[in-house]
Amino acid sequence: MTGIKTTRLTSPVAIAPLVTFRIAFGLLMFVSLLRFWWRGWVTDVYVLPEFHFTYQGFEWVQPLGNTGMHILFLTVLAASLMIAAGFLYRLAAVVFFLGFTYIELIDVTTYLNHYYFISLVAFILIWLPANRRYAVDVWFKPGSRRTEAPAWCAGILIFQVSVVYIFAGLAKVNSDWLLDAQPMRTWLPAKTHLPLVGKFMYEPWVAYLFSWFGAVYDLFIVFFLLNRRTRPYAYGVVLIFHIATAVFFPGIGMFPYVMMTASLIFFPGRFHERLLGYLPGYPLNGTEGNDVYKYTRQKIFLAGIGVYVILQVLIPLRFLLYPGHLFWHEEGYRFSWRVMLMEKAGTAYFTVKDQQHREQYTVNNAEFLTPLQEKMMSTQPDMILKYARHLAAEYKKRGVDNPEVYGEIYVALNGRRSRLFVDSLVNLAAEPLSWKHYTWVLPYKN
Repeated sequence: MTGIKTTRLTSPVAIAPLVTFRIAFGLLMFVSLLRFWWRGWVTDVYVLPEFHFTYQGFEWVQPLGNTGMHILFLTVLAASLMIAAGFLYRLAAVVFFLGFTYIELIDVTTYLNHYYFISLVAFILIWLPANRRYAVDVWFKPGSRRTEAPAWCAGILIFQVSVVYIFAGLAKVNSDWLLDAQPMRTWLPAKTHLPLVGKFMYEPWVAYLFSWFGAVYDLFIVFFLLNRRTRPYAYGVVLIFHIATAVFFPGIGMFPYVMMTASLIFFPGRFHERLLGYLPGYPLNGTEGNDVYKYTRQKIFLAGIGVYVILQVLIPLRFLLYPGHLFWHEEGYRFSWRVMLMEKAGTAYFTVKDQQHREQYTVNNAEFLTPLQEKMMSTQPDMILKYARHLAAEYKKRGVDNPEVYGEIYVALNGRRSRLFVDSLVNLAAEPLSWKHYTWVLPYKN
């Protein structure tokens, strides 16, 4: 049985899906990064803030200053075009992965599921022979041209897209989403300005329709995309779903376009041959022979894929190791494909006291954080802890003896009334920053 499975993974298939994916991914990343630059977000997000919420274990990742950040973005922009063109492809993929991931590790504030997805895909592309056909690299070195590659090359991309959908669907199987239609009942009334459908946005049944359709879509779309007979219709649903998402929730950014593009990987080689045939100079199918790309250490690659697959399944499930309500504590929430699952808003007040409690200072958050940083920090325990430590360090510089930081933070979750989020008697600056459960976050009460 193992031999049969290995044979299926290593059997040669058309390389065209990898070529399509490479071109589409590179161009989409170029447009996305150019949009980020054009809107001034490089400066607003990575240059102007005086403090950044780093990821635990990656505190060494810091912004590079105004000039440095713009050079870094230019480098990643150039790498995305080189990926699309298949020019110095391997180097470009490495540079893109390292550069893009470095940017995203600078501040937890900017975390988005599709940024994580892009980093993972960029890492995968490093190891794939996506530049062995219709690429500048092949033009310089015709002998490197290949028309087929092992099945696992496209398979690992299919797996990665499937993980996003299936875990996003499983995450929607909760009472807030299915029984209360939250957060859709909170979000949709703000869309009454939309033509034709706007007048229905206050109707409860519309919120339930959005919620249930979203859950069913995420849970089952992969299986319809995998089936040859249903695949074209399923991709039509993919387009409708993500276009609607982009219209109703433009704040989600490039995610709909990323998923519409990535889902093309489910189509077989002959589909991609026809698709690539529209590009100028693309060789007709069958005119190049059937040269197969062969990995010299394929067993090592397969072992690595096995480890990667296991990690991608386990990481989204790590929330099971923590007690308490996931949406409230958010322990194990990131990197688990929980897309648009909750409406969570907080208001945070901080007081700094000296060790003897003879003096106290009310903190003006705007002095230290941007509006986006304050919004995200107010509901996420690890960011609250990092901010408290930053406040202690800042007030120590101002002459406060062993400053203690206390927070009075109120949070509202999915349309419920706001309630106290953390123990206001706990010195947050003295609490350890770790991956353990934070006991100073008050228990969730429905």
